[in-house]
Amino acid sequence: MKYFTAAELACQHCGKEGMNADFMAKVEFLREQLGFPFVVSSAYRCPDHPIEAKKTSGPGAHSTGRAIDIAVQGEKAHQLLKKAFSMNIGGIGVNQKGSGRFIHLDDLDETDNHTRPWVWSY
Repeated sequence: MKYFTAAELACQHCGKEGMNADFMAKVEFLREQLGFPFVVSSAYRCPDHPIEAKKTSGPGAHSTGRAIDIAVQGEKAHQLLKKAFSMNIGGIGVNQKGSGRFIHLDDLDETDNHTRPWVWSY
């Protein structure tokens, strides 16, 4: 990958790599189009990762390797959202309050038992 290292995409709990290559191609294209660095706050999470393990519905999008959280705010957050919408990214979560601001992106679809397209806030 041109813009991301294996270490920044690996599970922060166990170190396992698990990002989906097709999804990461979309993220790389998005990064290329926007022209600014993406700081990854979370990418792959193994099913035993504390955040995934506590979910009552079972592990989520991150455990499929088809989700990433980008630490971004302000104008760059707006640019990221605009471009993600234009690329038909189906899952977009927005956290733009406090000190841990990020945008969640995933490409899950109806066949993954997720309603898409879907936008939510944290």
